[in-house]
Amino acid sequence: MQKSINGATFRKMIMGSYKVLEDNKKYIDSLNVFPVPDGDTGTNMSLTLKMASSEVATCPSNSLDMVCDAFSKGALKGARGNSGVILSQIIKGICNVLKLQTEITTKIFAKALVSGAEVAYKAVTKPKEGTILTVIRVISENAVDIAKKTQDLEQFFDAIIDAGQNILAQTPEMLPVLKKAGVVDAGGSGLLMFFTGLAKVLKGEEDLTINIEDYRPENITDNDYIINLEDLSDIEFAYCTEFMVINMKKQTTESDIDKLREKLLQIGDCVVCVGDLSLVKVHVHTNEPNTALGYALELGEIFNIKVENMLEQNRELKRKRANESKESKRFGVVSIAAGDGLESVLKDLGVDEVISGGQTMNPSANDIAEAVNKVPAKDVFVFPNNKNIILAAEQAKSLTSKFIHVIPSTSVPEGVAAILSFNPDGELQENIDAMNTAMQNVKTGSVTFAVRKTHVNGFDLNINDIIGLDSSEIIAKSEHVSEAVEKTLTKLVDNNTCNITLFYGADVNEDEANSLQQKLQEKYSSADVNLVYGGQPVYYYLLSVE
Repeated sequence: MQKSINGATFRKMIMGSYKVLEDNKKYIDSLNVFPVPDGDTGTNMSLTLKMASSEVATCPSNSLDMVCDAFSKGALKGARGNSGVILSQIIKGICNVLKLQTEITTKIFAKALVSGAEVAYKAVTKPKEGTILTVIRVISENAVDIAKKTQDLEQFFDAIIDAGQNILAQTPEMLPVLKKAGVVDAGGSGLLMFFTGLAKVLKGEEDLTINIEDYRPENITDNDYIINLEDLSDIEFAYCTEFMVINMKKQTTESDIDKLREKLLQIGDCVVCVGDLSLVKVHVHTNEPNTALGYALELGEIFNIKVENMLEQNRELKRKRANESKESKRFGVVSIAAGDGLESVLKDLGVDEVISGGQTMNPSANDIAEAVNKVPAKDVFVFPNNKNIILAAEQAKSLTSKFIHVIPSTSVPEGVAAILSFNPDGELQENIDAMNTAMQNVKTGSVTFAVRKTHVNGFDLNINDIIGLDSSEIIAKSEHVSEAVEKTLTKLVDNNTCNITLFYGADVNEDEANSLQQKLQEKYSSADVNLVYGGQPVYYYLLSVE
């Protein structure tokens, strides 16, 4: 049983509190709808503790008074945002008590928590219940009773965290905007992370990771965290304005700080104005940041100015949430192809994004990564449909946070065959295996024209000669496109062939294509011969034989 904490241990606990809050700031950001839905509460609280822990780390002594002074001053200097400033005041109140001690017991820490709540409430001009203030107040009230029952600090911290979780779950009933959004208070959640970090280090735990589900109240489901920001109130005051006032003028008095607070209340809300004649920290939401700065200049010099446009923060948050809400598919599909007809075919088969490209039109790795990022899924299958694009598809993996799975198709027919075997409800590896197998069961060919005079694979070629190719080499030559198709198919079709598909290109007349399809159907009566408009350049026909 641990009955006391010295300065050295408290220093380590502070570092742990920052680590836990930093690791979970995005979760806290996701809850942020009050006082304005700008999605930065976790980030601001983390930055506040970052400065505080930095000051503590460089403190030259482990004595509680010096550690507490460094902690309190660092938190005030680093305070960011409404919740960050309030957190700094909670820390100030706690440190006001602890710095007078040589060691910390449960009763002393309970007294410190009461002081933390009192200082925080006094710092906020218009305290609002259902926020971080409520959570620290209820924790402090419970702490006094808990300290009467146990001297074990580990039990004490577990109990005050439980009390904090219980009151946090009730915050939606106190603050209508939280209930409307289906979340608990972000600042209160951040405060629990702060105490959790303290507790983990106190217990000697090296692993400071937490299960976020343990901090999600039972009355709030996962679906409740999908916040519809369009339903929330408009932002009345656009600019979150923060700064410090230092090097006060000789005539400045404590009452001038109170007057500054009153002036700020006339031009905005969420006003926190705390400090003394050595340093004043100001936070205000206002449409007149210039006026707020002007008032402060009457007292002294202004320092560490930060003005953020919360309207733009809110718009960015809406865009981010919109993209996240779209990411609802288990798997996505990206394919490369050239031709409006082929693009339509692939879209009809369920391909999310089609990149225009192919022979002589190879897309870059970045082009592929950008297409993947548009797909509403984390796992995305990519079909290069050309052997020269496979490497770029592999390189795209390093350019996106999504998981790219390259199915090495070397032609559109291979890609189509693979996509047809895709099962959106199947497992990842099952799909990969099925698609690779499907590609092996299709023979592909194409008909195009020679671009230079040459001799290859037994054929003497002149420029513009019509040639037929299988997946890798020239297998036919003719003066006519239709005849070249027939000669090419002769090399690809066998007794097991049951399906032949002709994708005709942009330079092929539709009537001629229909005539060729009818002729081939008569020739290969045991197979189905299908004609599909591909619209591809360069290639008169792409051939698929299965």
